[in-house]
Amino acid sequence: MTRKPISLGTTQEPVREDRRSQPLARPFLFVVLHCDQPAFGGARYCLSEIDVVDIGRGPERVASRVCEGGVRRLDLRLPDVAISKAQARLVRTGDGWVFEDAGSRNGSFVNDKRVRKITLEDGDFIELGNVILRYRAGLQSSPVSAADLDLQSPETGGLSTLVPPLADELDTLTRIARAPIPVLLLGESGTGKEVLAGGVHALSGRTGPLVAVNCGALTASLLESQLFGHVKGAFTGAIRDEPGYVRRANGGTLFLDEVGDLPMPAQAALLRVLEESEVVPVGGTSPLKVDLRVVAATHKPLDKMAIRGEFRVDLMARLSGHRHMLTPLRDRIEDMGILVRELLRRSKVPGAPELGFTVEAGKLLVQQRWPLNIRELSQTLGVAAALADGPYLESAHLESARLESAHPLERSHETVAPPEPDEERDTAPDELRGRIIALLEKHRGNVSGVARDMGKSRVQIHRWIQRFSISVDAYRA
Repeated sequence: MTRKPISLGTTQEPVREDRRSQPLARPFLFVVLHCDQPAFGGARYCLSEIDVVDIGRGPERVASRVCEGGVRRLDLRLPDVAISKAQARLVRTGDGWVFEDAGSRNGSFVNDKRVRKITLEDGDFIELGNVILRYRAGLQSSPVSAADLDLQSPETGGLSTLVPPLADELDTLTRIARAPIPVLLLGESGTGKEVLAGGVHALSGRTGPLVAVNCGALTASLLESQLFGHVKGAFTGAIRDEPGYVRRANGGTLFLDEVGDLPMPAQAALLRVLEESEVVPVGGTSPLKVDLRVVAATHKPLDKMAIRGEFRVDLMARLSGHRHMLTPLRDRIEDMGILVRELLRRSKVPGAPELGFTVEAGKLLVQQRWPLNIRELSQTLGVAAALADGPYLESAHLESARLESAHPLERSHETVAPPEPDEERDTAPDELRGRIIALLEKHRGNVSGVARDMGKSRVQIHRWIQRFSISVDAYRA
């Protein structure tokens, strides 16, 4: 994994913080997308220790921090001929930030409007030449995820992000991946569960293969045979021994995708395999030992299914060694640059990796709600690449892929996702607030523990905490 270092020009000794320190809300500036050169990926810069940000053209994207006359500056250079050497600056004013154009040749735009000077609000998009940036007023971040990060080099495994709260969650998952602990991946469809499962397997150090099973596609009549294998002659058509998915994953990782679709009989049989670490193939008489690590994934509410008797409680407990909630794309628009680069690189459309975007097309990408998440983005880019007849994808190509703009690129507090629907729809606000407080008391103010118990992301828990004006510090030991 290659990360471009950030040069630090401060004369003060850096303050060393424990990575386990409680997250704080910090302001950030993100480079979201180089429209004409998406291969540059994206970057984040924490503004909590900065007074002024100067932005201008340079031969490569690089940021340096300096302290001059007591003023802490971040100098950001962007490789774009449409950007002036002195393009713009951000100036701290109290707890907020003001954006100023520095008399640039082509002008600066905030939320699609040309501006000279404007007070920034959370979620504002800044357009400089062919580069789209985003200001976030206060994202929860640990000392590790608050560090400047430039992802110019492609990374693999689904464990890359610029978004600090998500980075902290992925950091936890990275450490869990190295231990023999089952992992349950939760979240909306299309958020990249299989890619993340591959990342967990790659980090596990297990020498066996990653075997993926789509539980919803298993044939009812042959389900146990498909999972556990069979011996020759076990039934009509069994012309040879077959190991089945479980034994194929021996020494490696078994990925149970859409495990919520697994029929009850198969749940009982799978539970026995996980408890005994052995499997009896259909038609066989002796159990065979297996050594595997299980990663399961679903978009269904397993907790509620278990209450309704639709999913075995004991199997859910066995699968839930560590729960990780995947973040929907609408909550990680700051990652658009690194996601687009990777999706174009993987595209089977000839020439797709070399394509860029017009600025209008780039703005169209970042303003979408993306209800089907990364899967929808991937399909959209594939169709647009097939339609392109030049070096740039245009907004017309994206619109032909049936994109629907959720909001114009105006200043809006709807740029982040609304609360996750299940809890809001099924629970009264007072009841939800009470549940959150009870769990904060149980976990002594540990938001990650609350998120695990509720099956939600930490981002969502922090959103509810802010909405209900709950002081987390009051519950911390």
